[in-house]
Amino acid sequence: MEEVDVEPAVTNIPAASDGKHLGFAWGPGDILVYETLYKASNAKGSCSSFIHEVRKDEDIYSPILRKLFNESHHIFVGLQTIREDLPSKNKKPQFVSISKNYRSVIRACMEELQQVAVSTKDAEIATQYGNQVSILLAIELIWNLCEVLFIDAAPAGSLLLHLLDWVRLHKADVDEKAREVLQSESPAEHHDYWDVVVSYVLQGRLEEARQMLVKQATLQPAARNMYKLMDTLLSKMPFYNPGGTQMLTDFDVKWRHWHDEVNRCLQDNSFASNQHLEILCKILVGDEDTLLDHKDLLSTWYHFLVTRLLFCHPTVKPTELHYYAQSCMTMFLDLRSVPEPLDNILLAAFEFDIHQVIKDCSIALNNWWFVAHLTDLLDHCKLLQSHNLHFGSNLREFLLLEYASGLFTHHSLWQLAVDYFDHCPEFGRVYLELQIERVPLDTERKALKVLRICEQRQMSEQVRSICKIMAMRALRNNRLGSALSWSIRAKDAAFATLISERFLQDYCARGTFSDLDLIDNLGPAMLLSDRLTFLGKYREFHKLYGEKRFSEAAKLLLSLMTAKIAPRSFWMTLLTDALPLLEQKQVIFSADQTHELMFCLEELTSSLNASDKPPQDEDIELTKVELLRLALARNLAMAIIKEGTVEA
Repeated sequence: MEEVDVEPAVTNIPAASDGKHLGFAWGPGDILVYETLYKASNAKGSCSSFIHEVRKDEDIYSPILRKLFNESHHIFVGLQTIREDLPSKNKKPQFVSISKNYRSVIRACMEELQQVAVSTKDAEIATQYGNQVSILLAIELIWNLCEVLFIDAAPAGSLLLHLLDWVRLHKADVDEKAREVLQSESPAEHHDYWDVVVSYVLQGRLEEARQMLVKQATLQPAARNMYKLMDTLLSKMPFYNPGGTQMLTDFDVKWRHWHDEVNRCLQDNSFASNQHLEILCKILVGDEDTLLDHKDLLSTWYHFLVTRLLFCHPTVKPTELHYYAQSCMTMFLDLRSVPEPLDNILLAAFEFDIHQVIKDCSIALNNWWFVAHLTDLLDHCKLLQSHNLHFGSNLREFLLLEYASGLFTHHSLWQLAVDYFDHCPEFGRVYLELQIERVPLDTERKALKVLRICEQRQMSEQVRSICKIMAMRALRNNRLGSALSWSIRAKDAAFATLISERFLQDYCARGTFSDLDLIDNLGPAMLLSDRLTFLGKYREFHKLYGEKRFSEAAKLLLSLMTAKIAPRSFWMTLLTDALPLLEQKQVIFSADQTHELMFCLEELTSSLNASDKPPQDEDIELTKVELLRLALARNLAMAIIKEGTVEA
């Protein structure tokens, strides 16, 4: 078995500390841990009745982070619609735009978390949200770097400009400090003034640095020439323009001329009398010792890296980044300090080791959201084609399956997971079939949602299962209409027969049908079972009778008995329903029809004689039989007379 890269996190369970014997049950997103009856020799105390739920991913239960999952789901679905046959150069801007959309969702979520963390009075919640903000900051930092290096794949020249934007975006405290300085009574005398100027230069924001220096120059008329020289050096520093006509080699020559000019000023001691301006000059020539003296303003090794590249290697190629990144991290971090997981992830990115970035992020982060979406985007950019996993699925699909499986444990986010499974061609359907069966069908509305998902994907087995569960639940609650509706959707003939029987029993007991709308609109569904057919046709008989279409009603009633569709137990009810038609002044049943009714009655009475009914019920049945015989005999006589008269 492969060794793990890091030791797994320890989760303390209250009962475990007492040396108790614990059992557990795995779930898709959590583990249930419970104390067993087994007692070790050193165990003390009685057995606890508590069951502990150990969750793998707490983030899906955060209402703010749920917005992240919802919004990113829309972006993910949009990404899958990009046509594969488009040329790469046409798709690249779309991929960069999608990457920025993902980052904007992360930023929006981060800002909302920050606001709640500041406004809440609960210290525990403030700490929890503060931690989530830190995680999202790291995620956005990594994603942005991956966008620059892998998705946008900026060439030499443009690469540094992108890295400068990356650093500026993630080192925004300079603007806050600058605001404080500028809002003070005398900005040039503020204690943070020079920190702001140096920070602007370290980030390559030379225009802002020049504007700040003007304030200092006005206070020192004697040093005006020195400030003017510094302003000239800052204004003359060339920046590569990727959209212009300038070649990279021309820019390199121009930059070297400027660099030599700054170096001459330093060698001539042009700024020797002003310590602050001399420091700025040393930064402009890329003096490493001076840069490292300002660790507090740089704050991170990757800021140091970008500043060093800006003032020493502005035409750095992507393939050279790993060398500078490694050396800057070594120089910046204390020899005794161990790199944080974030440092290793960023270093792997600078080394263009995409798989190491994904692997380290999977270990360091507490859920699969980041790695699943980033990997999916990189896969669309054709950057992961060579990496398949030894257990079947490719890396993209594996991570999407893990992420979607986690979503399925949430009471509402499970609906998002369906789309992720849909876009996993190898194992997505299998996972969906297994996970959809675990969704608790709390309400009929939720059951209909699940059912619609299954029907859209022709998951016939799951459709039947859901319908049967809901039909059984409705039947237990004596909601016969709902039970029948679900059994029809399940195409379950046996269950439809059972519910039809219940409808008929209910009719016998109360004399009326419940759920008339459903029975009246069965349509072709009544052919699912004989009993359901009978129920539909019997209701049709009642409608014909109610509309005084006696002849059609009589014909239908007789066909129900002679075609053997009606259950034998219901024959007496049908014959009793025939009584009002037999008692009509006009003859409705013909002689032949009356003979058939008489035959049915005799067949029924022969079985009644053999029954074990109570004497009271037998008397009622015998009375019905006598009334029916009398009515049938009278109707037969009238029918023969009528038919004889017509023939004559």
